[in-house]
Amino acid sequence: MRKGFTLIELLVVIAIIGILAGIVLVSMGGARTKARDARRESDIHQIATAMEMYYSDNEAYATSTSMPTAISTYLDPVPKDPKTGDAYGWVDNSSDDQSYCAYATLETKPTTYYAASPKGTKKLSSEPTSTACW
Repeated sequence: MRKGFTLIELLVVIAIIGILAGIVLVSMGGARTKARDARRESDIHQIATAMEMYYSDNEAYATSTSMPTAISTYLDPVPKDPKTGDAYGWVDNSSDDQSYCAYATLETKPTTYYAASPKGTKKLSSEPTSTACW
């Protein structure tokens, strides 16, 4: 008599491990989404801080028609979306150096935006269209 596992027993154990691994991977998807959203919020907050530092030195905000690649020496380079690698949203402030609006699209449903302006940071339900953000 030999001692050991039969082929059926091994296949059952492998199948159980596979099912458990699949369940764990599916449950991790939500954590990744939340982590990317937290990163986006942190990036927008960093942009707001850099803009305030720029304003402190120049008595005007950095102006641009699209998201700047750098905010002077305060934030170089400006962070990009962690999932797509694209620049965050920016409302054209080339004619208004006393305001700005930077925003990120969060992955949460329904679509939510996280925006920064001279008023601070805030979650919005619609995409900002003016330099006032909200």
